[in-house]
Amino acid sequence: MAIETILVTGANAGLGKEAARQLAAIPTVKKVYLGCRNQEKAHAAKVELEAATGRTIFEILALDTTKLDTVSAAIEELPGPIDGVILNAGGMGGPAAADLTHDGVIGCFAVNVLGHAALVEGLIASDKLRGTVVYVGSEASRGIPGGGVKRPDLATSSADEFASIANGAMFTTFHPLSVYGLVKYVGTMWTSSMSRRHPTIRFVTVSPGATSGTDGARDLGALRRFFYNRVAMPMMSLLGRAHGVERGAQRYIVVLTDDTYETGRFYASPWPNTSGELVDQSTIFEDLDNERFQDHAYEAVHRFLPSG
Repeated sequence: MAIETILVTGANAGLGKEAARQLAAIPTVKKVYLGCRNQEKAHAAKVELEAATGRTIFEILALDTTKLDTVSAAIEELPGPIDGVILNAGGMGGPAAADLTHDGVIGCFAVNVLGHAALVEGLIASDKLRGTVVYVGSEASRGIPGGGVKRPDLATSSADEFASIANGAMFTTFHPLSVYGLVKYVGTMWTSSMSRRHPTIRFVTVSPGATSGTDGARDLGALRRFFYNRVAMPMMSLLGRAHGVERGAQRYIVVLTDDTYETGRFYASPWPNTSGELVDQSTIFEDLDNERFQDHAYEAVHRFLPSG
């Protein structure tokens, strides 16, 4: 099916903005909705994208994945079905990453998982989604040895254990990158569960990989941020373990447009790297392919949705 209309969350900067630019290069694409929480930045991005692409296909959709009322309003505002959505908004959560939101989850989980789950499931319930859902994952969800991020090692992978990631009960100390990896793991498993519940829609998780030029360390402390941006990323790029924003966003477009990337799968860099060709991550971490674990993650997410 040709892609004509698509929504990109977190589209005012970085990978989301670059993905919107690349979508405009697809001749069949007639509308790209920029799902953004900061309207001033969204308008600036729209102007820049129109100038860069020569196309006036971009439309701003007010959307903050940490606030479910804005998600509901965005769904209602969409005039009709869209052909896909790239669930790009996220990050480690900033200063409020460990704080509980009104919905009972930590900020990191709200921005990366809960808001996107509410968006997708709301779009489906409203018959406003067809085609493909691209959930943006992370190699941190299967471990990054060189980055000091351990592979998820849950005791039972029960719904209760997944829920303890969502509400922060699992964490006695809060290490942003490790928490982020576990949060993205829940999101990835929810995506795979959704693929079996909605077989007419393709659900694919993909990591952009280690991407320079995106301020990926914005949620870290000042010292760690300086080290990440000035030392780690340049070194990783030299070693072929990182790449630019164009290539990171291109991963989104590839899995969106190429249906050889199978529904229910998570594609990211080969082990133990954070760059390179896309590989099915269940060949690296077999728990990703466990349907019972996937359904437990789905159940945990639904505990915090309004209809849950």
